[in-house]
Amino acid sequence: MSAPVSDVAVSFEHVSKKFRRGELHDSLRDLVPAMARGLFRRSSAAELRGQEFWALHDVHFEVRRGEAFGIIGHNGAGKSTMLKLLCNIMKPTLGRLHIEGKVSGLLEIGAGFHPDLTGRENVYLNGTILGMTRREIARKFDEIVDFSEIGEFIDTPVKRYSSGMFARLGFSVAAHLEPDVVVIDEVLSVGDYLFQKKSLDKMHSLVETGATVLFVSHNLKSVAELCQRCAVMDHGKVTAVGATDSVLQKYLEESSVRRSGADADVRISRYSVRGPAGPKRTFQSGERAWVDLEVTAQKPVRGLCVGIAVSDETFHGLFGTTTERLGLETFSLEAGESLRVSFGLDMHLARGTYFLGGEVIRRDIQKLYDRWLHAASVVVVDDRDTIGAVELNASADLTRLPATR
Repeated sequence: MSAPVSDVAVSFEHVSKKFRRGELHDSLRDLVPAMARGLFRRSSAAELRGQEFWALHDVHFEVRRGEAFGIIGHNGAGKSTMLKLLCNIMKPTLGRLHIEGKVSGLLEIGAGFHPDLTGRENVYLNGTILGMTRREIARKFDEIVDFSEIGEFIDTPVKRYSSGMFARLGFSVAAHLEPDVVVIDEVLSVGDYLFQKKSLDKMHSLVETGATVLFVSHNLKSVAELCQRCAVMDHGKVTAVGATDSVLQKYLEESSVRRSGADADVRISRYSVRGPAGPKRTFQSGERAWVDLEVTAQKPVRGLCVGIAVSDETFHGLFGTTTERLGLETFSLEAGESLRVSFGLDMHLARGTYFLGGEVIRRDIQKLYDRWLHAASVVVVDDRDTIGAVELNASADLTRLPATR
């Protein structure tokens, strides 16, 4: 159901964008025939000709005021084209894009910085390019520098900055604008972990002050932490829009990755995740989950064990174990025989989306039969504000100490 018109900050109304795959005319001999074809072969905007293609096709969704909205999808899905339309860098071929209020685009950190100017001079230069007045920049200058954490180098030419320092100052300038709509492209990946966390907190504060945030990223954990809703792009089309957890779960389920060993005598034939009452994919942090793997043999095999792995959305391993490590003996299978293994896990994970994988191996000869890097995905929800991937149920006490002389 569409939000009331007064609550809509951004609306894509059946927007399409058409491009041509590089027809270059570097001579008058090539240019004149091309112009003639354009004069005598007119077509409607919706018609494709020759090397033309749709970068966006019939995109339709709304973003509410004060909402953080994520946009995800594979490379080439159309996300960058969408951002350029939002920032008024280009116009749609078909449809209508409507934005309420002032737009700020954080598309390329540090764009507009001059390498020979100091950090201080570039704050004023970049701030002006982004639409701030000199008075606004002066008022926010100390806050911008403090946020960037490069105060002692602010009067050093930026060509001597490291890439991290450069990115932090660029993000800091852009993040201290006061727009109605903020368009962000992967900028929360700048700097070290602590600066990324501070950047994410800054985006949260923008939303709390009423700004609308559109966040494009491949970092699904950041999308899950920042955005209430998100959309999935695929080959120029929006394939899903909805609550972030449910959309991410569907997106991950459709991108399963499997790597089989050279010998497929045994394969994982089924993989499922459940809670106490049956199949389940969303868990409270700390809740018990069960993962069931079924393995089937094509030929007689012996000395087998089954492993399980948990990783984040970048496939960074967080946990792994095997039936053998858990004290179970190796097992054998005859041709056509199957065996089911159930692993119980306490999901002490921070809020986010995680991959579950599995493998069938024979450890004594280091032989891999089958491995799923991503056989399933789960969403972990948690009301507590934690940093990192695990939830350790931390607690704290304060004790006031007597004053010392």
